[in-house]
Amino acid sequence: MTTEVSPPLPLPNELTAPFWEGASKGQLVIQHCNSCGHFQHAPEPICSACLSFDLGSAPVSGKGTVYTFCIPTQAFHPWFEDKLPFVLAVVELDDQPGLKMITNIVNVNPDDVKVGDRVEVTFQPLGEGFMLPVFHPAAQ
Repeated sequence: MTTEVSPPLPLPNELTAPFWEGASKGQLVIQHCNSCGHFQHAPEPICSACLSFDLGSAPVSGKGTVYTFCIPTQAFHPWFEDKLPFVLAVVELDDQPGLKMITNIVNVNPDDVKVGDRVEVTFQPLGEGFMLPVFHPAAQ
């Protein structure tokens, strides 16, 4: 008898809740400074550009470029065991130079991924109502 393993789930807090709420609606939402317009991810209590506390969040395009990646061959949690290998990547979003997020690249042979590949966001159900933003190769 096998038991189903649950995925590791996020624990949203005041800073991360807008990201997860946006994802549940199919939008990539990133923390945004209302004072200077700077986007930052992961969210922080103050703006890393101007040190303002006047932070909100805003949807972004969901388009970007593979900045770097690796292909894990060992599962760091039992839920990932049957998903190996997969592409763990840093994607630089088009909305601001240097705006990066850690994510997965899906719907691609891991051996075909290259730094500089164009990608766009999609969302996968994670469990308990969470949607996970992941990226797939952009339409040419």
